[in-house]
Amino acid sequence: MVILLYKWLFLVSWFLGSGHSEAMPARHPLYVSVTEMNYNAADKNLEISCKLFTDDFEKTLANIYHTKVDLTAPANKGEADKMVKEYIKSHLQLKLDNKAVNFEFVGFEKENDAVWSYFEVSNTTPAPKKIDVVNSILYELYDKQMNLMHVTVGGNRKSTRLNYPDKEASFQF
Repeated sequence: MVILLYKWLFLVSWFLGSGHSEAMPARHPLYVSVTEMNYNAADKNLEISCKLFTDDFEKTLANIYHTKVDLTAPANKGEADKMVKEYIKSHLQLKLDNKAVNFEFVGFEKENDAVWSYFEVSNTTPAPKKIDVVNSILYELYDKQMNLMHVTVGGNRKSTRLNYPDKEASFQF
């Protein structure tokens, strides 16, 4: 029985994965990103990480920059860093206590089928009481995109989900 289940799962994954044509759905049925923000009281920084499926992110960057994009093993790491940084910064805006902030790119890494990108807002003293977010990550690619956000300040974690076309959320602490 287990062998039959394994073979069935293999065929389904092949059919939905590498064996699909352009007219068929992508390799995964969900179009989701996860953005996590954590206020680090010791460093007085807001740490931001964004997780996106690698194939979706590469496709989006390729459409914007009109070039082949490989985030797994980029030929030019500096160029890949620039694309990731510019894309996220143009699709994720933050206000801390009603004041727009700029965040700095720390880097990105691949983990399984996803890419994590990291950013930081420095010198955020005192801890923010309100965080407003505009998040339109991957909205230009999929109208079924959903963006999950988890924000932690002072050990208090709040989460929300934005479904396309909604892109604004606010967190009170």
